[in-house]
Amino acid sequence: MPVKFYLPENQVPLEMHKVRVVQKLTLLPVGERLKAIQEAGNNTFLLQNRDIYMDMITDSGVNAMSDLQVASMQIADDSYAGSETFNRAKAAIKEVFGVDNVLPAHQGRAAENILAETFVKPGMFTLMNFHFTTTKAHITRLGGEVLELLDKKGLIPQSDDPFKGNFDLKRLRAVIKEKTPDKIAFVRVESGTNLIGGQPVSLENMLAVCDICHEFGIPSVLDASLLQDNVYFMKVREPRCKYMDTRSIYQLLASRFDIIYFSARKLGFSRGGFIIASDRKWTDRMMEFVPLYEGFLTYGGMEVRSIEAAAQGLLESLDMDYISQGPEFIAYLVKELDDYGVPVIKPAGGLGCHLNCSEIVPDIPHDQYPAAAVGAAVFIAGGIRGMERGTMSEQREPDGTERFAELELLRLAVPRRVFTLSQIKYCADRVKWVWDNRKLIGGLRWTQEPKVLRFFFGRMEEIGYWQEELVAKFRKDFGDSL
Repeated sequence: MPVKFYLPENQVPLEMHKVRVVQKLTLLPVGERLKAIQEAGNNTFLLQNRDIYMDMITDSGVNAMSDLQVASMQIADDSYAGSETFNRAKAAIKEVFGVDNVLPAHQGRAAENILAETFVKPGMFTLMNFHFTTTKAHITRLGGEVLELLDKKGLIPQSDDPFKGNFDLKRLRAVIKEKTPDKIAFVRVESGTNLIGGQPVSLENMLAVCDICHEFGIPSVLDASLLQDNVYFMKVREPRCKYMDTRSIYQLLASRFDIIYFSARKLGFSRGGFIIASDRKWTDRMMEFVPLYEGFLTYGGMEVRSIEAAAQGLLESLDMDYISQGPEFIAYLVKELDDYGVPVIKPAGGLGCHLNCSEIVPDIPHDQYPAAAVGAAVFIAGGIRGMERGTMSEQREPDGTERFAELELLRLAVPRRVFTLSQIKYCADRVKWVWDNRKLIGGLRWTQEPKVLRFFFGRMEEIGYWQEELVAKFRKDFGDSL
């Protein structure tokens, strides 16, 4: 739980760790930041790390590892088959989730590929609270269709609903009956719903989804990549979970879901991914795809040192001091911006602070990519790299028409144990400046648009010269300061 300060005005998140290794950062002058974002095609993914001051594009694979994780990498058993390192990873998964059946994969989207290859056939449907980009791409590639059944309250940008990632259970039951169970590949719960602001799902809702799946004989799947954040929110927001220890929550979920998969880049703060199940029949169905796509069954495309670090990281995910750091720092940043009037997604979720760009630049239409434009503006203002989570992150419909996002968000991820409080305050300061100068921000248009996952490597250009005008205003306000 948060540590209370004696004087309320001093209240800030308290780091439950000390820094022992540092990496030098660079803050370019504003003119060079403008040049860098334009050379990157206004796509923050294409920026070079040397040009970035605060990298807030993701918390995937960029979290700081603990001293015990770094130490564990030194005992890795580097063998192709029968590795003791994998046995230690299985033991850690048993300790956390209480299950024995484990398949490795090189990361979360590789696990999604294996799930899709196993269960999705042309004309089938996959039901989700909300889609994720790579998950949807794997399913549609195989001729399947994704149906989103998020409770409508989840799309309200600012509310006091503590679990905006919840399934609409009535719609779930109705859609299963309408489409018929044999046409449902699986039902997937994303615990910590990425594209609506990292919003959590309640334990009660998850268990109800499992009950409905079991009733109709449909596989239930949990994407647990953000589960440690979700468990934190369960503990502090859900009365049922207040007196449950974290291990009990993990193991209850593992006993009820048929399949759980996760990226160890998020859950475990390392690299790689895993698929687990309490019943061996599920892992047996997927097993053949691991050596086909990933590697042998005891490494699955992962480097063994990463497996050791992931195993230790999983054990540490039972510690509330460990899992609270992300949500508490994110909540601090959200409050800083909300108090100033900047439109943000509330309540604060996991992953990061999400700017509601539809309200920041309401005059920029979806097909001029407002969230990407705000992302470019934030980089110009502060050397801060966020991630567009709006229409740019969608994929076009089969007929080529644009699919507009439900929410136009810029995610400012908060990698765990990476940034100091002064850096978080710097981020808030530069976003406030962007908010005050939002009228200068214009739209973007494609110059190179890939057909699949375009947000990763597509390129755009500004419409007009609004970025140069933004730089001129920055120089007026800040003078020679960076």
